Amino acid sequence: MEAYLHPDFPFGPPSPTNVPSAYWVGPRHLAGDDGRLYDSVAETLGRLGWTSLTIVRGRQEPEEAPDDRQVLRSTVLHISPDSLRWAQWVLPDEPFHLGNLPIAWQVSARTDMSSPLAQWSAYFTPDVPGEVLAGFLAALDARDQPALSLGGPELVLDAVTARGWLLDVDQPGTGAVDPTFASHVRLGEVPPLIQDGDPLALLAEADEAVLAGWQAWAEPVFGAGYLWAASFSSSVPHDLVAAFADSLSSSAPVLRRVLPESTRDRLLRAPAS
Repeated sequence: MEAYLHPDFPFGPPSPTNVPSAYWVGPRHLAGDDGRLYDSVAETLGRLGWTSLTIVRGRQEPEEAPDDRQVLRSTVLHISPDSLRWAQWVLPDEPFHLGNLPIAWQVSARTDMSSPLAQWSAYFTPDVPGEVLAGFLAALDARDQPALSLGGPELVLDAVTARGWLLDVDQPGTGAVDPTFASHVRLGEVPPLIQDGDPLALLAEADEAVLAGWQAWAEPVFGAGYLWAASFSSSVPHDLVAAFADSLSSSAPVLRRVLPESTRDRLLRAPAS
């Protein structure tokens, strides 16, 4: 039986008698990560057969007990079976920011085992819906050659416009926005510190044209800050970004127990039975 979503259904602290503790909510791009972005992505990677490693670096004083060691950096690294792609949970490491939000996951891929460097990287902040990142990773895992693009930028725009998103009025060939004008995808200049294997990304002078990469973000209230942001370096294959965009714009509701404060009044919701 299909559950209908209602914008005025109360979502608050669960009552022990009649209020469920979980809800089906939509739209997905405003639903947040349910406070479990690491768990949901790690579960996806585990199902795909990726290996997880925990890297801990710290400082220990002489005669100091191991439990008292000061941990300076702790990274959880997930590696695909062919070692050509990997995902890092970097939130505990005080990473750099996108739109004033810290990076939570960094996903990278290389062309072959002979190169220790990533050909491309993608970055995701907290509150990117876990289902969306899972869709991106599943598409990445299914690729034999993770750095080979199988289409052009129109794939990304086609993915979202097929679900009712609108092309950007000013730049219809490079951007789109959801019907409520809260979430965006756009092909343009990448932010600083985004890593890419194309040497042109490092050699471009300040007054030269730079390589373009896809950016996505949600800004529920203009000027009031971002809910989440994602950045794809210029060499990320367009078809992989399209997989992200397709899941982001999906109309299928997602299960949530925790809603973002900035969007809870804009979400349709129905109790999960």
